[in-house]
Amino acid sequence: MPSPRPPADQVIIAVFDGLRPDLVGPELTPNLLRLKRQGTWFREARSVFPSVTRVATTSIATGTPPAVHGIMGNTFYLPAAFPDRMLDTSQSTMLQAADRMIAGGLVTAETLGDQLARAGKRLCVVHTGSAGAAHLINPRAAAQGHWTFSIHGPEHSQTPAAVSDAVARFGPLPQRALPRLADADYAADVMVGQVLAELEPAVALVWFNEPDTSFHYRGIGSADARRAIRQADAAFGRILDSIEARPDADRIAVIASSDHGQIATTDVIDLFDHAQSAGFTLGQQQALDGVTFVATGGRYGEIRLRDGRPADVARLAAWLLDQPAIGHVFMRDGNGVEGAVPGTLSLDLFGAAHARHPDLMFVLRDDHELDADSLPGRGAMTPGDVPLGGGMHGGLNRHELNTLLMIRADGALAADAVSNAPAGIIDIAPTVLGLLGLPAATTMVGRDLVQPAHGEARTLHFEAAQAGFAQRVQIVEEDGRRFVIANAAG
Repeated sequence: MPSPRPPADQVIIAVFDGLRPDLVGPELTPNLLRLKRQGTWFREARSVFPSVTRVATTSIATGTPPAVHGIMGNTFYLPAAFPDRMLDTSQSTMLQAADRMIAGGLVTAETLGDQLARAGKRLCVVHTGSAGAAHLINPRAAAQGHWTFSIHGPEHSQTPAAVSDAVARFGPLPQRALPRLADADYAADVMVGQVLAELEPAVALVWFNEPDTSFHYRGIGSADARRAIRQADAAFGRILDSIEARPDADRIAVIASSDHGQIATTDVIDLFDHAQSAGFTLGQQQALDGVTFVATGGRYGEIRLRDGRPADVARLAAWLLDQPAIGHVFMRDGNGVEGAVPGTLSLDLFGAAHARHPDLMFVLRDDHELDADSLPGRGAMTPGDVPLGGGMHGGLNRHELNTLLMIRADGALAADAVSNAPAGIIDIAPTVLGLLGLPAATTMVGRDLVQPAHGEARTLHFEAAQAGFAQRVQIVEEDGRRFVIANAAG
């Protein structure tokens, strides 16, 4: 008997970087609501921890949490490749160098692109985010005959001809400005006029850098951020129009997603200065000589022992637990729930324990109170280039973790439906493959959301406490995968 026809012949994915689902509505996102009327909205979808872009990007690409794919942060210390400095994953040149230096490559999981290549199918990416994120969404694009356009120019793409051809057809790449309105329009030009009209890959992905950029530097509820959301939604609407004008529109599945959310910053905490004053020597970015620990910061941070003893890690963990700015501290597993130091939680709880995981991870305090623009979710961060009041992410607040996820697949999912079933960005790649009738990669942890779950979902609560400090996380578990629903604030 012939094999049954798969639900779709082509899948289009649109990622709105940083978009919070609670901002989806008729004023800002009429085209996303149009998609919702045609498909299913997974309203409780979740990102991964840490909820930062390049970690989430790689999770979308691989269908796995960082415990499997190995990209541990936007910036992290990887001495096997760069012993004297941090790996900045926004830089495609550093990622390519790490790929060459590390046996098996930097990303330690199979990707959507890998599976498509095995089936003789192509993935085309139109990316307006960082050059590093464009690389990580399909890290073996050039070797496998895929196609990646980066808004940063041919030198920042594995397939530079993709950029050169677009420039020849649609004109010069947009000038960098806030909000990034022109980037969204240019991405739609390339998607509609080149990728969908001519290349016709099995899977096409467009990544809008807004509203994330405007959230960071203008504020989540700002006029510029609202303009950015409208512009990205309008660009998405042009893509939907081009799909719906085709005679085979019912054979084209569409997925809209975000990679994480954001919350407003209300405090800037000089955590590492305080640690230095307490006798700990920490280095950040390039200043790594003669330090005991290397560290990164933001809404969350990681700390790694560089030149010291395990007892130094335990001492620093105890110090972190005593800091009023700290919301959570994680480290290597102690008993399946707690970390090795009493009061910490285990990295194993939610998919952050890779061979490359740091000695310590922390999240600064947050809450669900209203910010200056009456949006819920506020938190502290360490010093950086995001202004006070700007949006940030990386932590475990409900509004950092909750992501947009809508899927239209005619005949495969209900139309105009809302599902509260466990779902997340790690389910995107397996779902895409399932829609095309292809198997998921053996390393993929996520599931095909078109198919029913095999087991019952259960909600788990974990807590660790020491002296006056207590931390909690709420996790939903289903079919072997876990999503953090809320932290202690939730």
